[in-house]
Amino acid sequence: MRQTQRRSIWSLAALSIAAALSASCGPGATRVPCPAVAVTERACTITDATMAPDSLSSVECKADFEALASTPLDATLPGARSVKVVYDTTSGALYFQNSTRFQIHYRFASMRLSGNGMPVVPSLSEFNTTEYFSPDRRFILGAVTHYEQPDVWALEVAPYDTMSSTMMTTLFNAVKSHAYFGPTLTFHPTSDAITTESNALQTPICVATTDDIYARTDYQPLTLGTTIGRLRFLTAAQLANTQVSYEDVVVLDEAPNDISVVRGLITQTFQTPLSHINVLSQNRRTPNMGLRGAMTNPQLRALDGRLVELRVSALAWSVREATAAEAEAWWTANRPTPVTLPPLDLTRTGLVNIGDVTPEPTGMQTLRGNIREAVRAFGGKCAHYALLTRTEGVPIRPAFCVPVFYYDQFMQANGVYDRIAALQADATFRTDAAVRQARLNELQTTILNGTVDQALQDLLRAKIAAEYPTGKIRFRTSTNSEDLDGFPCAGCYDSHTGNPADWNNVLTAIKKTWASAWSYRTFEERSYYGVDHRSVGMALLVHYNFPDEEANGVAVTSNIFDASGLDPAFYVNVQKGGDIEVVAPPPGVTSDQFLYYFTQPGQPVTYLARSSLVASGQTVLTSAQIRELGTALAAIHQRFSAAYGPASGNTGWYAMDVEFKFDDDGLGGTPRLWVKQARPYPGRGN
Repeated sequence: MRQTQRRSIWSLAALSIAAALSASCGPGATRVPCPAVAVTERACTITDATMAPDSLSSVECKADFEALASTPLDATLPGARSVKVVYDTTSGALYFQNSTRFQIHYRFASMRLSGNGMPVVPSLSEFNTTEYFSPDRRFILGAVTHYEQPDVWALEVAPYDTMSSTMMTTLFNAVKSHAYFGPTLTFHPTSDAITTESNALQTPICVATTDDIYARTDYQPLTLGTTIGRLRFLTAAQLANTQVSYEDVVVLDEAPNDISVVRGLITQTFQTPLSHINVLSQNRRTPNMGLRGAMTNPQLRALDGRLVELRVSALAWSVREATAAEAEAWWTANRPTPVTLPPLDLTRTGLVNIGDVTPEPTGMQTLRGNIREAVRAFGGKCAHYALLTRTEGVPIRPAFCVPVFYYDQFMQANGVYDRIAALQADATFRTDAAVRQARLNELQTTILNGTVDQALQDLLRAKIAAEYPTGKIRFRTSTNSEDLDGFPCAGCYDSHTGNPADWNNVLTAIKKTWASAWSYRTFEERSYYGVDHRSVGMALLVHYNFPDEEANGVAVTSNIFDASGLDPAFYVNVQKGGDIEVVAPPPGVTSDQFLYYFTQPGQPVTYLARSSLVASGQTVLTSAQIRELGTALAAIHQRFSAAYGPASGNTGWYAMDVEFKFDDDGLGGTPRLWVKQARPYPGRGN
């Protein structure tokens, strides 16, 4: 990850998905209850917001604050506005800087507090080193954020800042005495390191934790955007027996593990941004939000069964009734661009060791071009996994790939393609969702009853006996219609495990994996994007199964809350090992969710939520395991930059979506990291 200018709006990322706990002011003997007092505005200094100055020495009214505040790009809560503050220790002066005009502290300090009788502000790199990490710094830097819905005024410092509790106290008291909201000002720690240091605050200062603020917030924007559809109320349990349409906006009591394509999603319980259901929304670019009390919300209930326009933004949500004409026009204008899958390469046969799947580029070749070519014969998962085998610092299972040739051979030999053609020619199948689901279930049964070519069986028996003689084998989907840049299709297909001691068990695992290409939800996903179903092919990524993982997780190699790239961090969800999937947890189960500032001195961690499956005060991963994970994530981010990131000419936001496990291979030793896959991450929406 690149060295970059630092941003001063940190807490907004830290407020995305913390568990809603009862409010408190945190530990510490010197801390006092957060005051529930009204604040009194004074005469405003700024009379015309369009003529706001570069800074103010005090904030006298709400309008003054709003004139200086910026709307953060990384906001995950509604109504959050922030003003950066600078305390100059050489003069004792406090500055509330115009945070729209000066996005980072350095720009303001270098232009307004340098020279002309004041000490000269050094270069950006030296400024970042001294003003965030030196005990002898000139400036004490922070930000005041107003969380509008819970009406919390919070002073925050960067999660990687090493300032002492004395500096925190100095900045807090300066802000408190120079702002009309001073009587209700709280201190909000933005990382575990800041929390630890703030325990030593020398004067009684109210502290509001992330959980405190989050528990008082009702709205969670996840995938941003606007949509039009028919509003429907369902429970997650009803989804198993209810067909939903891509003309629906669905309100649910809790986040489901899966859902076919819908126009928009509102859940009464909050979600993690890397939950399976939100990744689906991001892939589809359909709005997704959490709203406490959604099932009984009067505004939504009044529109049940009607066409609505739903807007999900970082700051607020809105809904209104829409006309049929508006809906038809919107659906036409926003119809997804048809996706043409990479054509299958059926010339590659035999079992291919994973390192031989995607070659390094030579001559005029590009890494992205080589990935695309490998996808045609081996699918997206194999194509990306192959590159990980040659990436230092990324531990992966030894593996091999069964080319897509054998899937195509099986489908033809067992007459499955002919059955698919007949289904697509059936008008009832095309127009009736219930019939379509029933027929696809029957098609999957046909695949499970099919016969796997004997030559492939012989190859697999020999390969497994020679190179994978003990343990169960995982057969993972790797298609030309998943893990692609622009069409990730996350969760579209299901992988399965086979036991070589029972060869029929292996064959069943293979056929179940192939059959997952024809599940109802996956078929609907491809139909929504105009994919030619006959063009789909599935290879298999094969390696040892993980027998007893101690932790499983998913991570993004950039800060998903910061589209500007000014606040680099890894975003990680990880859960204690067992039967609970981190991306599809049961209701009420939370995972460890944190931002890891890997490139910053001290590598601070900001926990956004804690796992409900570990003891209070504990975390799923140790600090050593987090460092091990960070090393791998940094290597993956750099590795694929030549395909999808800055090294490929991409000047926009870039990240890789990485799945990982910590596993001791059943040997009882210290669990070690294994990376399962990496694919392009689609981002959060607009």
